Amino acid sequence: MIYWFTGQPGHGKTTLAKAMLAHLKASGVEAFHIDGDDLRSLTTNEDYSREGREENIRRAQAIAHYLQAKGHTVVVSLVAPYRDLREEFKAVAEVTEIYVHTSQTRGREAKHAEDYQPPLSNFIDVDTTNKTVEESLDDVLSSLSLLSERR
Repeated sequence: MIYWFTGQPGHGKTTLAKAMLAHLKASGVEAFHIDGDDLRSLTTNEDYSREGREENIRRAQAIAHYLQAKGHTVVVSLVAPYRDLREEFKAVAEVTEIYVHTSQTRGREAKHAEDYQPPLSNFIDVDTTNKTVEESLDDVLSSLSLLSERR
C-alpha cells in the first residue's frame, strides 16, 4: 500500500506521515517514507513553478510505485497540488490519498501552493485543526478501517 499524505505546507502531512510510520513499525510493518522536502533537497529541485512541482511529484510517484512493486509499504508526504496527477497515480497504483488540512495559522502560509486542488473523491479527509497528532492519526486509522471493511 502507498499512503499519500497531501495538503498545504504546515498542515501536518509530514508529522502525520511520521506518526503513521511509527504505527506501522509497531504493527510489525516495515515502511519507507518519501518526503517532498527531503526529495527536493536530495535532487536539488528548488523550482516551485508548476513544471518544477510536477517533476518532484512524478519523481516521488515513480519511487513509491517501484517500492510498492517490490512488496513494500510506502508513506509519502508531499504537497502534490495537482489533482489530475494524484488521480492518474491512484489509477495505476494501490494508493490511499489522505488530505490533511487545517484552518489554523501555523507560519508556513507563505509556502502555500496557490493552485492547490483538494481531492474530490476516493480520499481520507483529515482536519488537523485543534487536534493532537495522536487524534489526527486516530482519524486516519479509523477511516482506513472503514475503507477495508467496504472492500
